[in-house]
Formats: sequence, C-alpha cells, structure tokens
Amino acid sequence: MTLFVVHDQQLKAVPLTTFAQEGMLERKHLQAMLHRDTSPLGEDLLVLREEFGQWQDSQRRIDLLCLDKTGTLVVVELKRTSDGGHMDLQAIRYAAMVSSMTLDQAIAARHETLGTEETVEEARTSVLEFLGLDSVDEAELTGEVRIILAAADFSQEITTSVIWLNRQGLDIRCIRLRPYKLGEQLLVDAAQIIPLPEAADYEIKIREQAEETRKVKTKRQELIKRFWTQFIQTSTAHTQLFAQRTATTDHWLSGGVGRSGFALTVSLTEDRARVECGIRLGRDNAQANKMAFHALLQQKAAIEAAFGNALVWDELPEKISSRIHVDMPDGGGWRSPESEWPDIQRWLAQTADRLEKALSGPIRSLPL
Repeated sequence: MTLFVVHDQQLKAVPLTTFAQEGMLERKHLQAMLHRDTSPLGEDLLVLREEFGQWQDSQRRIDLLCLDKTGTLVVVELKRTSDGGHMDLQAIRYAAMVSSMTLDQAIAARHETLGTEETVEEARTSVLEFLGLDSVDEAELTGEVRIILAAADFSQEITTSVIWLNRQGLDIRCIRLRPYKLGEQLLVDAAQIIPLPEAADYEIKIREQAEETRKVKTKRQELIKRFWTQFIQTSTAHTQLFAQRTATTDHWLSGGVGRSGFALTVSLTEDRARVECGIRLGRDNAQANKMAFHALLQQKAAIEAAFGNALVWDELPEKISSRIHVDMPDGGGWRSPESEWPDIQRWLAQTADRLEKALSGPIRSLPL
C-alpha cells in the first residue's frame, strides 16, 4: 500500500522512508513511543515492564511485556527493519518464559517499570483498575500468552510461520509500522497484516473451536460466552461498535469512542446490565482523568439531551479512573432466562450506540 496526499486536485504519493534513514532506533524511539501509547498496536494494553528479562541463565529481554483486558499476558517484540529478523522465534521463547508468571509477579513488574513514581500498592491498584476489578481476590492471570510482532515489514518466512502457528492455537499478530516522509514530517502507517482484517472473523472462529476442544469452561463461563456470541451477532443491526469483537467469558465487552483513554463498555452481573464510558488517560494519571471527567460533566445537559435520558456520573474520587454509565431498568443480568436475552442484548446495543453518539463529539473536543 502507498500513502497519497491530495494536492491541486491530484493524488501524489508520499515517499516511503526507513526508520534507519530517519535516525529512529528500536529501543530509544519506537519502543519508548509504544510504551507511552499502545494504540498503534490496535488495542488498549497495560505495559507491565519495558526490557523485561527476569529469568535465570538468559540475557534476553522482552521489548514490552503487557497485559490485556482479559488478564492475558502480551509479549510485544519490535524491529525497525523491513524483514523482521528472527523476531517470531524470539517472541515464542519469551512467551514460554513468562507463561508461568503470577499476578503478584505481574504487579511487581509494573512497579519496577514505574520506579519511584509509584508504590507497590499503587501498582496493584492500577493493574486491578485496568482489569476492572475491585480486589486481588477477584483477579488472576489467564495462564495464556499472546504475541504481537511490530516491524517496518515482514519476510515471507515470518508471515508463513505466524499463519501456521496461529492455526495450531497460538495467538500472534503482525503489525506493520511503515514510515513515510511528508516534507519535514514523519508519518507512520500502522496496519495489522496478520491476521488480515478481512479474514479475522474466520480465523478467530477456527481458533475458538480449537480452544473449546482443549479447555472445558465452567457453566457460568459457557453461559456468559453464549450471551456475548449472540450479542455480537445481533448488535450489528444497531451499532458497529462490537462487530469486530470476539465472544469472551468475561462479564464485559468493550469498544472505542474514537480517542485513546476512553472505553465504551457493555457489562453484565448476575442481575444487572450496564453501558458505561470509562475514563483512563495516560500512565494512570488521576489528575488528567478527573479533569477530563469534569470537562464532560460541564456538558452534562447537552450530553444527556443527545443521549435521551439521564446518566450516572461517577467521579470515583477514591480511584484513578472515572466513569459515566446507565443501567438497564428492572435488572437484566446473565442469570436472566435465555428467553429474555434478546431484549437485554437489544437494550445494550441500542444504549451503547446512543451513548457513543452523545459522547464522541465532546470527547474528541477535549483539550487533552
């Protein structure tokens, strides 16, 4: 693919460059930028540790060790070159090395990467808030490890290997970070090439089928996953927010509102269905979160008018994050009879769509 700029009613190609030509290094520049913001990798990740290498008899280090919203570790391996080197083999070794990591070890890694900026207790709180949990008793890592490879390009050797490994049940994504030079400005086109977006649904379904044969879910997990499977399928009639999501056994499912740090989430408890927008900016910056919350709160009347109903505005002063939410009238949780699921799913989809439309403009206009 080539980037084009519109000039004098013509399309002119933006020259492709290399990170080396632009003096950009893997660790000093690419790694540092992705540490600050993981959105170019296609999802919201919590960075536990940069240059992680806490194992015996090995000098190798993981570029970025992260955690996703499901409690799954994510190994991120970076290369600024156009062939990717042997990053796939390196990442597999790293994934094996961290596969036995405990939640306490993950929290310790998070604390170490922040150094004196945060206490161990604050690191624990940041991990729990990222996972949407209130206590360590509710939290545990899934025991699985995902891999993200990010490079200027990938050799056929790597892409063929990754496709085959994914078919064996691994979860490896290839993100191409291609640099372009527009005058004095450096542009980076971040695109997921494996799995291809067009084939992602098919590959996810194949992986899910394989996973179902390997691991027996509890009755509650199976129930919740079935609910979300139906929800994802039926929600597209009302919104595209969740069209690319995968059914999960978690009690929540999230989408974006067009700006990093703001997540639109639909969630279920035993007897409650909720749609909320969570505010979590930067590296656990409570002050920035509260400022963003109050800036939106000043627009409460207009936002609620656009939404069509009153909303609950939770500053959560005891926590780093804040949220704006609405609950389904008369309950509607995962214990509801399956005959009532269509009504709950329709309410979640329609309400999420309304909330996204009411908040997207004010959120994008925030001077953050």
